[in-house]
Amino acid sequence: MERPTRERSEEQAEQEQTGDETQHCPECDSTSIVTDQGERICEDCGLVLDDDQIDRGPEWRAFNSTERDKKSRVGAPTTQTMHDKGLTTQIDWKDKDAYGRTLDSKKRNRMQRLRKWQERIRTKDAGERNLQFALSEMDRMASALGVPRSVREVASVLYRRALDEDLIRGRSIEGVATACLYAACRQEGIPRSLEEVTEVSRVDQREIGRTYRYVAQELSLAMEPTDPKEYLPRFASELDLSEEVIAKARELVDASAEQGLLSGKSPSGFAAAAIYAASLLCNEKKTQREVADVANVTEVTIRNRYQEQIEAMDLGV
Repeated sequence: MERPTRERSEEQAEQEQTGDETQHCPECDSTSIVTDQGERICEDCGLVLDDDQIDRGPEWRAFNSTERDKKSRVGAPTTQTMHDKGLTTQIDWKDKDAYGRTLDSKKRNRMQRLRKWQERIRTKDAGERNLQFALSEMDRMASALGVPRSVREVASVLYRRALDEDLIRGRSIEGVATACLYAACRQEGIPRSLEEVTEVSRVDQREIGRTYRYVAQELSLAMEPTDPKEYLPRFASELDLSEEVIAKARELVDASAEQGLLSGKSPSGFAAAAIYAASLLCNEKKTQREVADVANVTEVTIRNRYQEQIEAMDLGV
């Protein structure tokens, strides 16, 4: 008599472990078991199998993504742009309690000491301090360049890889951070020239270029040449030119590239010359000085590339 009892108890345990989908109703032997408002019910005969279940979902309801984001209390997502990935706490500077009342002098001094120690223990070693400074510099430069959040995330991942492989030794933190940001812009297809990155950096262009080549080689980054057409919408927008000018500039770039004129040329200078030529062809004339200021190139570069593109299109302007 003990074996059937033991087998039956094992079957019940298996049924409890398998969940609602494989359980059978003891009344009608149906497998149509549903859960509704904390009760497990048989759909066929209506027998209530369990009426004391724990609801592990949230206590609030949301009918769209906006309400869900507003009511959710899980905190901000992790990010690579912070040295601790955002998994930290921060003591507020307002010196007020939960009811909005101002703290007395003794508690204010105590909170000030806590803030100081909180900032000190956020970075446990020199490596984390290095990473914290580099990521803050990277965020400053990315904001000045106006690049999206995805580029900042990619740049932070590249810098973390460079730090793990000890590529920072013998080089400045700002130089490696700038090189990683420039590499991230190229990987994500965001047109930012080396000159533009140099303007927001605290290191010179030669060091940035040298560090960028070293980091790209050591991290095996596959970098394709920058397409001049990626610069055209931004240059045209800053010069207040129409879509017709952008379309004509694309034709000039394509015709010049087919004849091999793009090889060895600066993409931003090539795009600037195409914008200048297209503005003349579409009767929306801009001076070489205006285009050069927007593209951050010299007027000589625009004149040289402009003549090559006009000859490639067999146009006399």
